[in-house]
Amino acid sequence: MIRTIQIGKHISAQGVVVKTLGNGMIVIRAGKQMLTGRPISRRVA
Repeated sequence: MIRTIQIGKHISAQGVVVKTLGNGMIVIRAGKQMLTGRPISRRVA
């Protein structure tokens, strides 16, 4: 599943979910990088 995370105040990234951490953060794979951040809530249009 593809998710969007917030890494910094104005930086976000999108990628495939690798795992969910116990503190509510998620790890995604964006290209060759593994990034950790807070998930951005989904909105229904």
